[in-house]
Amino acid sequence: MLKLINGCKTVRVIITEHAKKRLKDYRQDKIEISDIVLAAKQIPGYVPTATRLRGFISKSGRMFDIVAKDIETGRLVITVIGK
Repeated sequence: MLKLINGCKTVRVIITEHAKKRLKDYRQDKIEISDIVLAAKQIPGYVPTATRLRGFISKSGRMFDIVAKDIETGRLVITVIGK
């Protein structure tokens, strides 16, 4: 799952359709897919079960949480919760 590219660890981020759909809601306004990918890549270690990870900030300044877990093909982002 983790690859070394130019000496840096990378992880493939998979965003569910549910999470993408939630980005259209008012509460998740101004949170972009790139913000979610960056947040998911910042999570250290291995996440074996679906876990709510709190306190990420989008480029626009909006705070959000994500629910994610690691699967064989990468890090699965299940949903996004805007604050």
